[in-house]
Amino acid sequence: MTPEFSQVLLSPWLLGLLGLCIGSFLNVVIHRLPQMLERGWKLDSAEMLGVKVEVPPRLTLSKPRSRCPSCGHGIAWHENIPVLSWLRLGGKCSACKAPISPRYPSVEILTGALFAATAWRFGAQPTTVLWCGFVGTLVALAGIDWDTTLLPDNVTLPLLWAGLVAAALGWTIPLSSSLWGAVGGYLSLWTVYWIFKHATGKEGMGYGDFKLLSALGAWLGVQMLLPVVLGASLLGAVVGIGMKLTGALREGRYVPFGPFLAGAGVVVMLAGPQRVLGWLGWA
Repeated sequence: MTPEFSQVLLSPWLLGLLGLCIGSFLNVVIHRLPQMLERGWKLDSAEMLGVKVEVPPRLTLSKPRSRCPSCGHGIAWHENIPVLSWLRLGGKCSACKAPISPRYPSVEILTGALFAATAWRFGAQPTTVLWCGFVGTLVALAGIDWDTTLLPDNVTLPLLWAGLVAAALGWTIPLSSSLWGAVGGYLSLWTVYWIFKHATGKEGMGYGDFKLLSALGAWLGVQMLLPVVLGASLLGAVVGIGMKLTGALREGRYVPFGPFLAGAGVVVMLAGPQRVLGWLGWA
């Protein structure tokens, strides 16, 4: 691949367009993966207990084709163009006119913007594609956790191992920083979890949060763990208080921490370690 071709192929504009398409796929992942996991859990539990249970039809990320949840209308290819189709349809199903959530184009736009920002941050080099994969995975995890308070091992663990392998191959950060980032990320939240549980008798977070921070440590390095946690805590507190004041957060419910960890991880990645440490006065 010539440098000129790389400049075009990995430009913010083209990667931004790719991000729009990836965002459309991430909408499917966010919606379907929890259902696929729940179906698998039910089947495994029934087999272990020797009982019969009713399970929904088999579902994958590609089959069956997307349909309107209100009327069952199959989504045609021209109704599935990122952002443009939603605008052309006026945010409504073409068959029954049921509203289509604005979250779908929002995820597409967010992913496209993050891919473009990643291209601008790292430039026209092959590792930029790797970091785009990192960003896309975090978008999917944030959406799933927000909807279900679940951070699937099927996603967090591959993200963790990908970060370690990328570091071992010399593509991202030094391997020692990646390794200790993974270890420190898991143990730090694991320690907070048990201190909080012994002090209050309640669980303040889930094990998925440990694994997500471990994955972020593997990609960003051990130095970035504290900035990520501080940023996630601040953002989570602001959003939680806002939801409480507006009545969006019902009594007894809580705001999942995963989306804020993911968001803080993306901010730290885009800002770069030197700038982040400078913000904290540690440079």
